[in-house]
Amino acid sequence: MNLTDILQQAGGLESMAKELGVSPGVAQQGADALLPAILGGFKKQIQGGGLEGLGGLIGQLGGGGLLDSVLGSQPTPVGQGNEVLGQIFGSKDISRTVAGDAAAKTGLDAGLLKKMLPMLAMMVAGYMAKQGGQSPGGGLGGMLGNVLGGLVGGGSSAPAAGGLAGSLGGLGKLIDMNGDGNPLDDILGMAGKMRG
Repeated sequence: MNLTDILQQAGGLESMAKELGVSPGVAQQGADALLPAILGGFKKQIQGGGLEGLGGLIGQLGGGGLLDSVLGSQPTPVGQGNEVLGQIFGSKDISRTVAGDAAAKTGLDAGLLKKMLPMLAMMVAGYMAKQGGQSPGGGLGGMLGNVLGGLVGGGSSAPAAGGLAGSLGGLGKLIDMNGDGNPLDDILGMAGKMRG
């Protein structure tokens, strides 16, 4: 099961669709386009500070409550999601570039995708925190490794249209233009070209 399916089963995509006034199909299309970059950002955090560092960061930002905030009946406090994005992307320029890139691929409005980004970041971080609390012994760091390892390692066994796993398997082709395994530096480069 890929992460888009997991978030859909948890009710996250439906909650996001209702809050943004779009159909569940549009929410899923946006999630499929945005999640690879979000997971790439989490993966970069692990490479920089290790799993325990990322687990601690997610805990400070709200832990499992992040997912609950999106699922709740009140409007989502997207400030928390923007904090998560700030930690994994480093700048608003990258968030804008990710939304613009997803808009070009999907035909969805970039403004709508910008609203989806913090909500999706909250769902992913909250989901990982909740799963981390349930994994015996490994703690959040171990669980993050399992979730991200499984999702980011989507590889060639994933079907071409296999949702997130397939998207992540092809992340290098989509965003990692210089082949160094880190798509965010390439996203930054694209943002620089857009401004220039």
